[in-house]
Amino acid sequence: MSSSDRPTGLIAKSGIELLTFGTPNGHKASIILEELKAAYGKEYTFQPINIMENIQKEPWFTKFSPNGRIPAIVDHDRNDFSVFEGAAILAYLTRHYDPEHKFSFTDEDDLSRCEQWVAWQHGGLGPMQGQANHFYRLAKERIPYPTQRYVGETERLYGVLDHQLSDRDYLVGPGRGKYSIADIANFGWVNVSYFAGVDLSKFPNLEKWWKRIEERPAVQAGLKVPSESKIINSAYLRRLKEDPEFKENEDKLKELGNKAKEQYSYKYASP
Repeated sequence: MSSSDRPTGLIAKSGIELLTFGTPNGHKASIILEELKAAYGKEYTFQPINIMENIQKEPWFTKFSPNGRIPAIVDHDRNDFSVFEGAAILAYLTRHYDPEHKFSFTDEDDLSRCEQWVAWQHGGLGPMQGQANHFYRLAKERIPYPTQRYVGETERLYGVLDHQLSDRDYLVGPGRGKYSIADIANFGWVNVSYFAGVDLSKFPNLEKWWKRIEERPAVQAGLKVPSESKIINSAYLRRLKEDPEFKENEDKLKELGNKAKEQYSYKYASP
């Protein structure tokens, strides 16, 4: 359920209401909500918050997200309790609505490990790749140093994930691991690797993990909330094959990125 009009306030009276946009952080919330819907029948309402129009800065929204960023949720079944920040949303929703711990853990050590990988993403991968997005693709002035600095740091962090997944299918859990919010938190960012100038195929364990998660029906549904994204890897790779002009522009970007690395003698290393 969603509203197609420009949001000006909450629209639901019960259940979870998600205020979001099609970004890696937004997808964390929509994916876990779709997983809970598939697992338990937990319905939710969403509203698109177009960050290009600065809706996230409007007073009605900052009431629920003081930092003026998406996503945010409001739990109408718990006295309209609101939660902002993707990591906090993942923890809140599994704490209250994952009674069988399908996406979370009861073992104290695995719970801590899960918290560690969510914190790692929240404090490292997200901020660094966000800067890589900006300087590699969006900055009006092409500046070589921060381009190679942030793309390189994102590659280093991908190497950390790749190593963690060298002998397991998921980041946390006994044996080869169990799909959890640790994976959801990191997937949102790995799923836009090419947009940031990072070639996911250079990280084979991570690429297999990405494909494994992307194939989940609830993940596919979550990636379409509030609408289909054009920057996720699958859409990017498809466009690269089908749109010669797009490919030409991407090749130019890649060349600029490689020159920036050469200028500052960048060498990949991880961790």
